[in-house]
Amino acid sequence: MENTITTAQALARALSEAGVKRIFGLPGGGSSLDVIEAAAQLGIDFVLTKSENAAVMMAGAMAETTGIPGVAIMTKGPGVANGANGVAYASLDRAPVLVITDGFTPKQLSYITHQVFDQKGMLSPVVKGFSRLEGADPVAEIDAMLALATSAPFGPVHIELTGETAKRLVPDSAIAPTLSDELVFSPQDLAAVQKLIGRAQKPVLIVGLEARLHARKVRQLAKLLACPVLPTYKAKGVVSDEDPQVVGVFTGGLQEADCIAQSDLMVLIGLDPVEMILQPWRYGKAVCDIAAVTHLVHYVQPDARVTGSLDAILGQLNATLLDYQSGWQPSQWLDIRTQVQEKLAYPPVQYGVAPDRVVQLAAQACADKQILPRMSVDAGAHMFSATAFFPSTRPGDVLISNGLASMAFALPAAIASALDDPTQAVMCFTGDGGLMMCMGELCTAVETQAKIVVVVFNDSALSLIDIKQQSRQLPTRGVRWRRHDFAGAMQALGGLGFSVHNEADYKQALQTALDANGPCLIDVQIDASGYAHQLKAMRG
Repeated sequence: MENTITTAQALARALSEAGVKRIFGLPGGGSSLDVIEAAAQLGIDFVLTKSENAAVMMAGAMAETTGIPGVAIMTKGPGVANGANGVAYASLDRAPVLVITDGFTPKQLSYITHQVFDQKGMLSPVVKGFSRLEGADPVAEIDAMLALATSAPFGPVHIELTGETAKRLVPDSAIAPTLSDELVFSPQDLAAVQKLIGRAQKPVLIVGLEARLHARKVRQLAKLLACPVLPTYKAKGVVSDEDPQVVGVFTGGLQEADCIAQSDLMVLIGLDPVEMILQPWRYGKAVCDIAAVTHLVHYVQPDARVTGSLDAILGQLNATLLDYQSGWQPSQWLDIRTQVQEKLAYPPVQYGVAPDRVVQLAAQACADKQILPRMSVDAGAHMFSATAFFPSTRPGDVLISNGLASMAFALPAAIASALDDPTQAVMCFTGDGGLMMCMGELCTAVETQAKIVVVVFNDSALSLIDIKQQSRQLPTRGVRWRRHDFAGAMQALGGLGFSVHNEADYKQALQTALDANGPCLIDVQIDASGYAHQLKAMRG
């Protein structure tokens, strides 16, 4: 007699074989319970979040850091609706996530309308694929979903699993999951790229999110070209920020313009156009593009492009550049880097702590304790300082929603990162607006004893929108609120909370927070008057 297991057990086994250690979510009473129990039997923990949005963000952040698919579970109806923003993040920030939702059977849909809407239709614009695991071979369907999520460009897939299907018995047949797609490339396209680089005297490397899994070869290429390196936000750490060749961050804005003006070729390595700001291409330089896939909508038409396996492409490219002679001098790297940081420095403040000092002092406190922390950052004006002044030495150490640029991301991402590596503190830089959207996850941090340090840039406003409102000389409406006591809220929830108004108190709070074994929050009073200066320096 053929051995059988339930569909939920088959799904759990596939996740375990793919390396999944945790599932995040807010379950319902249907298939969620079957999947959670089947996963638990295989040693996969379940982390109960306080919102479905945060669950998907945690799953995505863990996937971005580890390279292992993330998993988020939620109930049907309102659960799916609440998780949609997180799924959009996973889509536009290229995070491989399995989004497992409950659903209705055809029989139920013949008489039920309560909580019913087209869940597949709702998520279809932001997922790579969909399955109900109702086919003749659900094990193969599961494998196909895993393979799809982890093929370039990475992204979420949606599994709508009813309680009936979760309990369905299927043949106990194992299929080893295929977690990546080794893409071939054109030798002719590579030759064109090699020719363009070989002719260049002063190239500049633009490193994007696709390069995060290929740091060793990207670093080798940077050394061979002996040129400035500009990572995107999500590629920070692919080449260590401590490397003198890293001169700033590439966004498609103004801060990198001086560096590119001195170059004669822009070499894009794994740059996904979703990473760039909403401005036209401003650089009149030759471009070659080395990417995993061709992005049909792009800011620039390159002079040469090769797509496919970045590992293979970079390996062959590096082998041809052993005798390359660069026209750059190391002193030029330093000059560019210094000028960028000087332009992004915050003007003197009238009260509180300057945002750049908030970040610099946090980095110094970590260095003093010999901590190499990961960093998560929310969308908002504080992001300028966090990404410019907090050094990253390893790929995946910066967690940011850049493609979607969603608020309420930094806290869930920090929790997931801390659970992945509980030995090191995670610095979480968030604005007060972003934190208020997900304050319930402070409870999750306390319950899991996640080793995170939440630094709140408390300026009582949606500062980035406030800047834009001011620039249009409009009255102040709808962008500011009263100051709230986030430190007191953290204390009430069982964590450590500190409210600081100056650098001395902030330094002391950092020392205590970094020594703690659980979550801490530092509520820092910020003077927002200098954000407009930083925005102009960064984006123009």
